[in-house]
Amino acid sequence: MPPLIQSRFIAVTGGSGSGKSWLAAALLERLGAEAAHLSLDDFYRDLGHLPEAERAGVNFDDPAAIDWDALRNVLERLERGAAARIPRYDFATHTRHATSRRLARARFVLLDGLWLLHHGWLRDKLALSVFVDCPADERLRRRVARDVQTRGRTRGSVLRQFRQHVQPMHELFVEPQRAWATHCVTSPLEKNVQAELLAACLAM
Repeated sequence: MPPLIQSRFIAVTGGSGSGKSWLAAALLERLGAEAAHLSLDDFYRDLGHLPEAERAGVNFDDPAAIDWDALRNVLERLERGAAARIPRYDFATHTRHATSRRLARARFVLLDGLWLLHHGWLRDKLALSVFVDCPADERLRRRVARDVQTRGRTRGSVLRQFRQHVQPMHELFVEPQRAWATHCVTSPLEKNVQAELLAACLAM
């Protein structure tokens, strides 16, 4: 039998629109075939039990919107060297797809999401963590562009959500995670930052 691959979990966290998903994808590409990707966004709770008119009113910027038990089960399977099934979330309908995707074990598992350092049990599993800092006005600009283009939202609804939920929850739940990160970077990233993070991953 081939030797068991011990997965190293690497978390990239920060505010909505900070560039954390971009950074995780860039590191994933550089790490190549030894790496896999996991997004916290896939673990939003299925709101199919609610009328469509009520779903948009849910605070998606509160950690309670995440199915943490499902994420924990996935990480524990990967720790045991087993493959895991990853849910797929539809942000247009706020429901889960009927089908999931298979994630095989890998030497590096890149996680990105808003609250990856929020829970102590999750922090304990991480070999490396990155907090991506970005000014609020730039995060809002990026969020408007993303949600209008890919999530079927209107500009007005995105602006209201940012004022009512995103920024207040950022200050309450996202920003405090800076204290637990092993690395803090500023977006847009300086040229040498990606190389330094890659070197830190490979040194684990």
